[in-house]
Amino acid sequence: MTTLSVLDLSPITQGSNASQSLANSLDLARQAERLGYKRYWLAEHHNMPGIASAATSVVIAHVAGGTKTIRVGAGGIMLPNHAPLVIAEQFGTLAALFPGRIDLGLGRAPGTDMMTARALRRNLEASDNFPQDVVELIGYFQPAEEGQRIRAVPGEGQEVPVWILGSSLYGAQLAALLGLPYAFASHFAPAELDHALEVYRTRFQPSAQLDKPYVMLGLNVFAAPTDAEARLLFTSLQQAFVNLRSGRPGQLPAPIENYDRDLDPVAKTMLTQALSCAVVGSPETVRQGIDAFMRRTGADELMVTAQMFDHAARVRSFEILSDVHKSMSQAA
Repeated sequence: MTTLSVLDLSPITQGSNASQSLANSLDLARQAERLGYKRYWLAEHHNMPGIASAATSVVIAHVAGGTKTIRVGAGGIMLPNHAPLVIAEQFGTLAALFPGRIDLGLGRAPGTDMMTARALRRNLEASDNFPQDVVELIGYFQPAEEGQRIRAVPGEGQEVPVWILGSSLYGAQLAALLGLPYAFASHFAPAELDHALEVYRTRFQPSAQLDKPYVMLGLNVFAAPTDAEARLLFTSLQQAFVNLRSGRPGQLPAPIENYDRDLDPVAKTMLTQALSCAVVGSPETVRQGIDAFMRRTGADELMVTAQMFDHAARVRSFEILSDVHKSMSQAA
């Protein structure tokens, strides 16, 4: 049975603030650790009123410092926004503080709009150098060679697993070429999922980090005691997506009964496409959805995300999923 992990965007809900959001993230990480989830990743986004994890390395330290065993990492760091040396130093420091528990997922997109990307003080063409930047970054984690002029301290000699993130064939090709584990953002950009999996698996070249392909897939899971309650909780994410794609990003809204009933056809189509990789319902519905998704993809690991307005409901959702996963594992 596949492994379960958590992706957290540290959502800021309407009427709340970043302090509460970050406290919720730590609480959810502790619950995920208790429930046996393998890793807990946070995502870099900027200029998003509803996301508190912009300073991703800082939030990782916050979560890792408040937990004991669960792996904590970035899903991901948007490398074009940063110099590779800086990221090597940041994650080398995290690995020194929390040995054997830190992951580094790398993405090619800026994680924001173009105006904000300029404000991040990076060249907007930096994404064109993504493969070279990834190789440079990995090199900083290697033991220093004699005469090496630039070193990551902390960083050199640290075992920080590097992942390639993507939502297109580009990331799949790069991960395969470099022999790195691959995480696909099917939770919000599923269009190229099947093709990307084929490209990655067929072109994979073994490396010092990995001897065979390893795929982790993003999946929205909204679990509740009943299908109706789960569908209601899901409307917060649906509203957030419509707002974002309409150029009106904001804090995560409260659920609305029958939200999609009055949506215009364009918005409905967009939601159907963007959120097609979502399992929403009661424990039995979740079991059927997870089983179907695994049969389709053969993923080695599922990175589950659930942007819910109510924190207690979000924790309960991960508890329900954990119970479902355990029963499926026993049956298998």
